[in-house]
Amino acid sequence: MSGFSYYLHEKAEESRHNEAVGFLIAILGAVFLIGGIIQTLVTVQRPQWFLIFPYQLGSSPYDFLGLAFTVLGVVVFMGGIVLGVYYASQRSWYFNTLKEKYSQAEEKLRAQGESGQPQISATGTTSLTEFLESKPDLDK
Repeated sequence: MSGFSYYLHEKAEESRHNEAVGFLIAILGAVFLIGGIIQTLVTVQRPQWFLIFPYQLGSSPYDFLGLAFTVLGVVVFMGGIVLGVYYASQRSWYFNTLKEKYSQAEEKLRAQGESGQPQISATGTTSLTEFLESKPDLDK
C-alpha cells in the first residue's frame, strides 16, 4: 500500500471513530434532555410549556435546574448529531478518494498486462486474475 493510500485509510478510520464519538455525544445530550424534562415535571407544580421548554417556573432553584438540563440537552444533542454527520461525510470523501486511487492502480496494472509485461502486485506476487487463469478448470 502506498503512502498516500495508507494515509487515506488511516484518516477514514479516524473519521469512523470521530463519527461514533459524535453519536455518543448525541446520546449524552438525549439523556440530559430527558433528565431536564423529568426534573421539571417533578419539581414544578404546574409548568407552562413552549414545545419542550418550560417558560413559567417557580422561585425554587430546582425549577431552574430542570430548564438548564433541558436547554443543555438540546444543545449537546444537536451538536452530537452535527458532528456525527460531519465526520460521516468526511469518511465518505476519504473512501471515495481511496477508491479512485485503487482504480488508477488497477488500470495501471491492466495496461502493463496488455503490453506483455508480467502483472506484479505491490506485494510481489502475481495478480489474482492471472493466478486463476493459469489454473485448470476443476469443474470440467
